[in-house]
Amino acid sequence: MGALDYLSNFCTVTSKRSKRKPMQTVEIKVKMDCDGCERRVKNAVTTMKGVKSVEVNRKQSRVTVSGYVEANKVLKRVKSTGKRAEFWPYIPQHLVCYPFVAGAYDKRAPSGYVRNVIQANNPTAGAAAEENMVSLFSDDNVNACSIM
Repeated sequence: MGALDYLSNFCTVTSKRSKRKPMQTVEIKVKMDCDGCERRVKNAVTTMKGVKSVEVNRKQSRVTVSGYVEANKVLKRVKSTGKRAEFWPYIPQHLVCYPFVAGAYDKRAPSGYVRNVIQANNPTAGAAAEENMVSLFSDDNVNACSIM
């Protein structure tokens, strides 16, 4: 069987297909002041290969790109227009447990949005510190008398 396996390696046809990028939505925060800025950013992103739709919201300084694209390439293309751009750093306020934690509230954020920070999404981070303070003055704590 060794010779048969050896010869079959020469007869097989292997085709390497490039893996298609997954469909995704990329949201980018871009500072746009006028119609010309908006048009320049939209044209730069629309000409990319794999882009299906582009939505520009100048009031929120937000560009939403849907298609078979890589997020970093979209960000790089937007930055090539000369505009300051970053990935959309905000999430809706109703999805956050603690929207007023330090670092989450941003007055430049659009209405109804807060900055996406770990402390705002993690309810156990604040609860752990609170639990430690409660157990500090508990009757079960043998060192409670020395603290008082």
